[in-house]
Amino acid sequence: MKVVKNTIDLIEEIKKIRSEKNAVILAHFYQEGEIQDIADYVGDSLGLSQQAAATNADIIVFAGVHFMAETAKILAPDKKVLIPDMAAGCSLADSCPPKEFAAFIKNYPDHTVISYVNTTAEIKAMTDIICTSTNAIQIVESLPKDEKIIFAPDRNLGNYICSVTGRDMVIWDGACHVHEEFSLERMLEIKNENPDAQIIAHPECEKPILIVADHIGSTTSLLNYSIKDEGMKYIVATESGILHQMRKSSPHKTFIPAPPKDSTCACNDCKYMKLISLKKIYNTLKYELPEITLEQKLMDMARGSIVRMLEISKSLKL
Repeated sequence: MKVVKNTIDLIEEIKKIRSEKNAVILAHFYQEGEIQDIADYVGDSLGLSQQAAATNADIIVFAGVHFMAETAKILAPDKKVLIPDMAAGCSLADSCPPKEFAAFIKNYPDHTVISYVNTTAEIKAMTDIICTSTNAIQIVESLPKDEKIIFAPDRNLGNYICSVTGRDMVIWDGACHVHEEFSLERMLEIKNENPDAQIIAHPECEKPILIVADHIGSTTSLLNYSIKDEGMKYIVATESGILHQMRKSSPHKTFIPAPPKDSTCACNDCKYMKLISLKKIYNTLKYELPEITLEQKLMDMARGSIVRMLEISKSLKL
């Protein structure tokens, strides 16, 4: 058996096995830079879902968290979907347990259920339409103005959507540990030291962060804004992995990660995303484990809500 000695060997071995097995590596923007660089596609949840649905590969290796790999399996049930670390979960998905959510939606039988993609397959199976941060506002606005809506599970994103659309939604009380940990005080200190910097923030952040932000948007929206905007310096309030793409796209600009409330840290990382490594991707490709498996009935129940999202997004050209 060949012994892989260093990072260079890992990269070459991954490329070799990927080609031999007709595999594709999908990576989220929050992955480490070296993983983003070796991936076949790097994107946010919407883009990754679209890629999973369209790929001709036999194997999908998902460099992301568990709900993303589940979504890929639901959209491509004939593909073998692998995730390098089964422990790569999501605090936001965990904040919406299926049993409690089922009881919650029974209290609102005449409501359309819109759930964020950061949920388990069980939640998706109870949902009418899935959304991502890229298309959440458009998904809500695609429904009649008098439509009664349940939005889950992120309260910050839900409240932001309400503020933009004027809709009165019933919102599940969940949150992402990364986006709730930014320190407004420390961010404003950085802003004071860099008065020419713009604050750009993900809508999963708490309201005080969004109030001071110059631009609010999904991870892709933040990236595109930093590319197209004439500014030269940005304080970025989302998971720090996106800074890799920002710096690649605009090497002449300065990107400062927004600091968390923990004063010992300079940036805010998702501990689950960072469980993925090149070595784990290599082992996953070689041994084709761990594999995402879901019951056929559950996949069938969950698929409709995701497909509806993709159809609406396509019609809106998102």
